Amino acid sequence: MSTPTVNLEQLCPEKKGLKRDMKSRHLMMISIGGTIGTGLFMGSGQTISQAGPVGAILGYLVGGFIMLLVLLCLAELAVAMPISGSFQTYASRFISPGAGFTTGWLYWINWATCIAADFTAAGIIANSWFPQIPVWVWCAFFAIALAVLNLVSVKAYGEAEFWFAGIKVTAIIAFIIAGAGLMFGVTGHEGAIGFSNFNTGAGLFPNGYFAVFLTMIAVVYSFQGAELVGIAAGECEDPGKNVPRVIKGVTFRIILFYVVAMIILAATIPWKEAGVMESPFAQVFGRIGIPYASTLMSAVVLTSALSAGNSALYACSRLLWSMAKEDLAPAWLGKLNGNGVPFNGVLLTLALTGLSLLTQVYAADTVYLWLMASTGLTGCLIWVIIAWCQINFRKEFLRLGGKVQDLVFRTPLYPLVPVLAIVLNLGVIISLYFDPSQHVVLYAGIIVLAAMYLYYLLFYNKKENPVSAKEGQ
Repeated sequence: MSTPTVNLEQLCPEKKGLKRDMKSRHLMMISIGGTIGTGLFMGSGQTISQAGPVGAILGYLVGGFIMLLVLLCLAELAVAMPISGSFQTYASRFISPGAGFTTGWLYWINWATCIAADFTAAGIIANSWFPQIPVWVWCAFFAIALAVLNLVSVKAYGEAEFWFAGIKVTAIIAFIIAGAGLMFGVTGHEGAIGFSNFNTGAGLFPNGYFAVFLTMIAVVYSFQGAELVGIAAGECEDPGKNVPRVIKGVTFRIILFYVVAMIILAATIPWKEAGVMESPFAQVFGRIGIPYASTLMSAVVLTSALSAGNSALYACSRLLWSMAKEDLAPAWLGKLNGNGVPFNGVLLTLALTGLSLLTQVYAADTVYLWLMASTGLTGCLIWVIIAWCQINFRKEFLRLGGKVQDLVFRTPLYPLVPVLAIVLNLGVIISLYFDPSQHVVLYAGIIVLAAMYLYYLLFYNKKENPVSAKEGQ
């Protein structure tokens, strides 16, 4: 390979302080753990009931394709500039400091609020086993446990997430094997079901083609979290080698798990019944005679919730640290403890999580509803930002005299891949307008987004941003 003609460190400088102690297996499971959450185990049946068996599978194929496009864009950025903060820093450098500010804080609110939902789900499950202990006590216990994991060291966090995510992956593989056995009559006492449940009596799309389009926000939302690999790249050893390999592996595994699991679900559960089941996974395990199937799946869902919360807490603390280094957040959020962990970011994230838990109890119909609704839009907007940054990065790289072949990883079919990623994500956002039940997601997201950017214009616009300041050099 020829010597690069552009100093990428000057183009987007790395922020010093964090330790590169994370291995590729940690990186892989962090991304998988952040993506595969309770939505797959608990909410997948609703997608089948809305779009029909074929429509649900098609929706997840399209959602996986959109995720692939975004991760191909992120891979070029993360390999060239493996920095903590990832797309938030890229947005500051390659779009504008205002875009970086809005991206970072919006993503932080998104994940901190989701942590509250994860703690609640885990607390409700634990309370069903030990009813004498209130849900809020379990939430507090889980918050302390995850805080300790995140504060000890990045290696401890990565190791915990590796095993958390491993349990989820094992459960999905077991479900695929068990469900396939049920389909072909190898397990259970129902005989071979085959693909008989695909016959809806009303064609491939029993609720029409438009119903598939309307489920896309839920489908794409279920894939979000895969972009955490970009944030973790800043603490990964040998990112030039590990990040591309991890992104390819993550994409293949997530799409495989989701799509194959949806095929099994659609084949084994009548589509009209799927939407009313609390856990279609537990129902399938129960039908093949696995004892305590419901309890086992509850344990998997609890682990899944804690895994997603663990990944979210990590991402939030690194985002806050990154923004503090760019003068887009208070300086005290940029401090590290002796283990190289941004401890103030961890504590502030847990504080917002606690407030979210309070609003869930005392203002569920107003504040909490709006917080959760605004997160529904955030993921698609972040994916648009990533693709946009890749386009601008490639232009800037070439403008400064760089050669495409100098890039260790190159987004294929440029500019088709990033443009298509932007168009498809905007299409998913537009779908919210056509579903009255999703209007609150659209309106809350737009209002929160506008409020963030307005806050930047009022209080941060006159500050010189250390990342964007490089543009003038």
